[in-house]
Amino acid sequence: MQRILLLECGPYGQQSRGSRLAQELVERLRQRHPAAQVLERDLAREPLPALTADYAGALVALAPNDDPALDVSERLIQELENSDCLVIATPMHNFTVPAALKLWIDYVLRIGRSFAATEAGKVGLLADRPTFVVVSSGGYYRGEQARQPDFLTAYLRHVLSTIGIHDLEFIHLQGLVRGQEHAETMLAQAREQLAFNLHLAPQGEAS
Repeated sequence: MQRILLLECGPYGQQSRGSRLAQELVERLRQRHPAAQVLERDLAREPLPALTADYAGALVALAPNDDPALDVSERLIQELENSDCLVIATPMHNFTVPAALKLWIDYVLRIGRSFAATEAGKVGLLADRPTFVVVSSGGYYRGEQARQPDFLTAYLRHVLSTIGIHDLEFIHLQGLVRGQEHAETMLAQAREQLAFNLHLAPQGEAS
């Protein structure tokens, strides 16, 4: 593993518990792969530009990759292509992904570039890679205490599989409005879950 792409998607950045867990996860990957480089893109602190008519026109026209209207999309796709691992730290906003992450998705899912349209449906054109999604939520959306729907997990799973990413693990931090003690319990459970992921096992332990 040579390159890790970390997407920060929440308004609180590294102050959030989900972000800190994602940073821990990245550090564990670097312990196993000391030469790995990390590219961090904070989609909330440095938001992407809004989609334009020029961009939409370039998509419809299947413009070449060097078309200026595709500059942002091309840069983001290349960042993903050049990574061997993807880590996403995202809150759940209104039952699904926040606007900052949705905009990244709209740039990265590009016909003829990251996926192909076939008679059987969309087929990913990017290589698979280990991908971790740390989801933070004030409320509950999984398990017996769930009081709201979860459109984020299935949506992101489908989005990433569309471009070719299937090696995917979600880490859920729920009910974070219940205070520090509960948050620490969620973090402990998340760390226990990650302990079983072979991509995070110390060198020599992974099979």
